[in-house]
Amino acid sequence: MTIKTAVLQGVCTIEIARPEKKNAITAEMYGQMAQALDAAQADGAVRAVLITGQPGIFTSGNDLEDFMKRAGSLTESPVFQFMKALAGCDKPVVAAVTGGAIGIGVTMLLHCDLVYVSDEARLAMPFVSLGLVPEFGSSLLLPRLMGQRRAAEKLLLGDPFTGQDAVDCGIANAVLPAGEVVNHARRMAERFNALPPSAIRQSKQLMRRADPDALWEAIAAENEVFASRLSSPEAREAFSAFFQKRKPDFSQFS
Repeated sequence: MTIKTAVLQGVCTIEIARPEKKNAITAEMYGQMAQALDAAQADGAVRAVLITGQPGIFTSGNDLEDFMKRAGSLTESPVFQFMKALAGCDKPVVAAVTGGAIGIGVTMLLHCDLVYVSDEARLAMPFVSLGLVPEFGSSLLLPRLMGQRRAAEKLLLGDPFTGQDAVDCGIANAVLPAGEVVNHARRMAERFNALPPSAIRQSKQLMRRADPDALWEAIAAENEVFASRLSSPEAREAFSAFFQKRKPDFSQFS
């Protein structure tokens, strides 16, 4: 089993559990997480959702072999269904970033309400280095969150950054010792048990009311370009280099 779910004390925990592959996420795993979010949304006993990974690794992002086998319409893909469920969840979503978070491992944090990061975590959004473009609203949300200059470092250069950087940029609430991050995130999620659920839901909706159409317009634009980039010569070179464990050569492109 690569996605573990459990409901305990009002918290639905979604645990990415594929440590032997650095928690790389397959289409099947995205489907499982989407189903878990939908179930949590419908369950009146669930007051909050906690998303976490394994010690030392949150997720290394997409399983690239699985991803390339299934490349097609992004709007019909399991990853889109997961992100749609995450972005549309009206219950609080708390993330415990237990270690490395790459690609969509960072993107999903932009759609969570509370984010707590291990002091061992290293985060990166290496879309451009793979010949691709940002995904799921990150081209809109990241500049809004941290400003154009910092966002350019993260999205264009793909520079890795620490948990403290994530806090300073507004992606995370706090950085904690690795052994404490999950328990702290769980305690924060459990606090919603003592709060009025309708007021929480409506407050979350109000916090996200500013130009909600812009997010889905950004996602649609990203999906269109992302899909076309998958078959581009640059992406083919980047993916070939990845699988061959060599440095890509983009000198032939202009």
